[in-house]
Amino acid sequence: QMPSRPYDSLVDNQELRATSIDLPESDITLYKHFFNEPESRKFMVTLLDEIQWKQERISFYGKTYDLPRLTAWYGDPNKTYRYSGITVQSLPWIAVLEEIKSKIESVSRVKFNSVLLNRYRSGTDSVSWHSDDECQLGRHPVIGSVSFGQSRLFKLKHKSTKQKKHLELINGSYLLMKGATQDNWLHEIPKSKCQGERVNLTFRVIS
Repeated sequence: QMPSRPYDSLVDNQELRATSIDLPESDITLYKHFFNEPESRKFMVTLLDEIQWKQERISFYGKTYDLPRLTAWYGDPNKTYRYSGITVQSLPWIAVLEEIKSKIESVSRVKFNSVLLNRYRSGTDSVSWHSDDECQLGRHPVIGSVSFGQSRLFKLKHKSTKQKKHLELINGSYLLMKGATQDNWLHEIPKSKCQGERVNLTFRVIS
């Protein structure tokens, strides 16, 4: 059973500072300062050092390119994930991922079984418009997105109306997307002029 309140290191009733993003046909909550500065720095250093980062390649119109970021896939045993023509087999959980997962699960009200990590080495690394709507994620995917390091712009665009919304995902933030969000909205991290490094963890529940 999931705990009824956020983890003990949240201070000043931080859980009450969650912001519900008012967008149609979606269920999005932003915890802008979910992790405090010291633990965010600690997690960032540990993730950069301990994660088995990989340079994946994608095919596009008959040509093969490096994915514009480094990635890694961790989770419960035998959790295979397919996205953008890439197939990955889960690496076993390590302590830092289990610690982060436990903390976000306390407000997410869901038990995640996998995580896709993205390492944006600078502003030239990015991810293009997409939805996390692979069939393995179920009817209404729950995506828990944690960010450490350099702040980056997170853009949302409605699939039908083309309505747009921009959010800034800062160091230590937690963005929770549920319900029909992936059915109706695309998102991206565009290129920017920033030079800092960012690590993003998108926790998921896959079958």
